[in-house]
Amino acid sequence: MAYPLFNVVLYQPQIPNNTGNIGRTTMATGCRLHIIRPIGFEMNEKACRRAGLDYWEFVDCVVHETWDSFLADEKPARMWLFTTQSGKPFWEAEFNEGDYLLFGQENGGVPPELHHQLANRFGPGTLLQLPMVDHERARSLNLATAAAVGIYEGMRQVRCR
Repeated sequence: MAYPLFNVVLYQPQIPNNTGNIGRTTMATGCRLHIIRPIGFEMNEKACRRAGLDYWEFVDCVVHETWDSFLADEKPARMWLFTTQSGKPFWEAEFNEGDYLLFGQENGGVPPELHHQLANRFGPGTLLQLPMVDHERARSLNLATAAAVGIYEGMRQVRCR
């Protein structure tokens, strides 16, 4: 398999534990982590040590100042947005090595204009959901859980080809 297996993109993450868990998952799976600012916490060396992220130096992490600078720097050919606003289950996607897997903020995902931008640029079928039961309290899954599900489904597909 090529490196990185996938590019995992966090759009303005707010909870350090989620980002730390996703960083560990990307390291363990051969993925690159992209973080789009602003973020809701410090990511300097002292903050990472204090949070017990003794593996963070091994995480391939790129921090981008803005969404537009991320697009300009990376020029992604394929991107999948994991969102509660889609009706397409993630297992219907056909992931390829090097794809970008985008996850929004913990308290609201990505803004509606990004949904439209991504659907126009990459196709409406690139918006994916993690299906859940129809229950008022089941609004969304934890960000780290959602990222792990997406990464491992992609890995399963790539390895099974």
